[in-house]
Amino acid sequence: MVRPPFVSGRYILESEKTWLPRDRAVYGLAGSLPLQSLPNEQARGFRRVFACLIRQYNGTSALIKASYPAFATFPGLYTQMVERHSYILMRRSSSFLTVPLFLAVLSTTGCGLWLRKRPVEDQYSKAALKESTQQALIDSINEQAEAIHSLKATVDIDSSVGGMKKGQVTDYKEIRGIVLARKPDALHMIGLMPIVRTTAFDMVSDGQDFKLWIPPRNKFVIGKNDVATPNTDQPMENIRPQNIYEALLIRHIDRDEIAVLENDYEILHDSKGHRILQEDYELTIIQKYQEGWRLARKIIFGRTDLKPHRQYIYSEDGRVATDARYAEYKDFGGFSFPSRIEIFRPQEEYDITLNMLKVDINKPLTDEQFVLEQPSGAVVIHLDRPQSSLAMPLEKK
Repeated sequence: MVRPPFVSGRYILESEKTWLPRDRAVYGLAGSLPLQSLPNEQARGFRRVFACLIRQYNGTSALIKASYPAFATFPGLYTQMVERHSYILMRRSSSFLTVPLFLAVLSTTGCGLWLRKRPVEDQYSKAALKESTQQALIDSINEQAEAIHSLKATVDIDSSVGGMKKGQVTDYKEIRGIVLARKPDALHMIGLMPIVRTTAFDMVSDGQDFKLWIPPRNKFVIGKNDVATPNTDQPMENIRPQNIYEALLIRHIDRDEIAVLENDYEILHDSKGHRILQEDYELTIIQKYQEGWRLARKIIFGRTDLKPHRQYIYSEDGRVATDARYAEYKDFGGFSFPSRIEIFRPQEEYDITLNMLKVDINKPLTDEQFVLEQPSGAVVIHLDRPQSSLAMPLEKK
């Protein structure tokens, strides 16, 4: 049997003992040379090739040899492998036919010529996972949404502003806060300065309009929840109460919305920082608007407790407007509610984390608790007015 040549760089190996310069083969020139005439490094490389082929042949199972007659003999194995290897190097085409066979041969060689093993960094979670259905997950969201009518919470507030757009991130000191929420979409949130407990900010909303009082800056901001007026100099003024309300109380899924269930993975980390992949349920909610259907929300459920662990709320142009995370569920008056809620607004680049210290659910809240009067002497900012007339001092009464 005439074996095809083994090609490697400038050399063409004709057999275990002879080689031919590649340029001579290209021009049809004869004249084989002994392997000993090669540089020592190249000769050692060729010897390793043949040693590897021999080991592979000896280790090839009887089943493979019976199924593939070309592997039945060492010359046949050598011919099959080298023929394809040479074809890849000289033709560089039809690789989809040769690569599977080439990898099949290499995988059983035990030689370190082409193989390198490396550990897999990601690991699968070994936690016990619970099963559910699409309808059961929808029902759990709707039952919780219908059961909670109001909420009063004492919280610790962590906040930060900035990111890639601003080029830096500013972390604010943790402050104590009070949050009042009442259906359908009323919110009152007060932040208290550390130690002295004076008011850092006071914010109310009826779902449409909102008011924000910032005593340290003597500013009183009036605007609409659906009007964005980014302020890079004072990013905390970009906060809208409605965004906090939507993340705090997950809205029910309407009948005219389409919910699609997907099985995916959430990324966790162990005590050493290694990534752990754990299966989750992802409920994607599509809503119908005047211009057609578009993505509205995505709710991610943990498989260990079947509770919402994350909620994405999308803007009309399909961007992530709010990324809310829910963790450490606890029992508050018979309701399972997260004791930590992180609200990230990627477009405005601010992040607010609410750590629940005390939560009262369905306690009566009056209309007066959602009223915020304009302080005398404050500078009033009307966000719905032209920039030239945003600020004006409030007349003293």
